[in-house]
Amino acid sequence: MRILIQRVKQASVRVEPDIHRSIGQGFLLLVGIESEDGPEDIQWLAHKIAHIRLFNDDEGRMNRSIMDVQGSLLVISQFTLHASTRKGHRPSYIRAAPPDLAKPLYETLVQALETAIGRSVMTGVFGADMQVALINDGPVTIWMDSKQRE
Repeated sequence: MRILIQRVKQASVRVEPDIHRSIGQGFLLLVGIESEDGPEDIQWLAHKIAHIRLFNDDEGRMNRSIMDVQGSLLVISQFTLHASTRKGHRPSYIRAAPPDLAKPLYETLVQALETAIGRSVMTGVFGADMQVALINDGPVTIWMDSKQRE
């Protein structure tokens, strides 16, 4: 599982015509799931995301977690995080899990994040065409890969 974390001042997602969700300070998480992902990947990532210290303390050091600042999470599925660009000019998405496998893992990740931070998490709509807007804070952008544990 791959996750791109963006520390944001605000972020929103729109799925035309009527679904719109937004958060203030927190993390926008773009989530890519591959076929080999499972419960251990979800638990590792949920714990890491809940505890990673990416928010500034009073001295300006990144020393506070999402829980410390009572920040919000907006979680968006994004299979393109598993794009392979080795050959040619058209990316291959063969490593991305098919929707019937990826959707339950995505939903389990959202539940694990809610448990880890102790409050609700906002989401996009799995598999939908979405428009995502954000104000990246810092900018701070972190790449996590559960297979590499980094």
